[in-house]
Amino acid sequence: MKDKTIDYVLRTTWLAVNKMYNEEASEFGTTMATGFTLLSIDPEKGTPSTSLGPKMGMEATSLSRTLKTMESKGLIERKPNPEDGRGVLIFLTDFGREKRALSKEKVLTFNEAIKTNVSSEELTNFYKVAEIINNMISNKQIYNKKEHILK
Repeated sequence: MKDKTIDYVLRTTWLAVNKMYNEEASEFGTTMATGFTLLSIDPEKGTPSTSLGPKMGMEATSLSRTLKTMESKGLIERKPNPEDGRGVLIFLTDFGREKRALSKEKVLTFNEAIKTNVSSEELTNFYKVAEIINNMISNKQIYNKKEHILK
């Protein structure tokens, strides 16, 4: 493990998690992206479509494709946003709520399995490191374009 770079460990771990969730989701005829979207939609108030992408870290085109598929499967419905005439709210259908509950169950099972095998101190450190990495990226502390202009 000591020869591996941080980004290698992050990427391979995420790919393994992604594969695991997609395998689980495929048993229900869906994908991890759909499950993640279901979990990101407020089950009571709905969620503005414009806030879903940033909330999930998903590009607009990918999210648009996912929402279109979800709508065609009867998981969500779009309604005009009463607070923003141009905006749309995404609501879960009853079927969507049902699938959301399954998605939540899978995520909680994963979390419990990790917590059973990782000490609370290790998990706290993992969260701290992840937060530091995210903050450094958000604040452009790794690749500051002004400092790294190729000559």
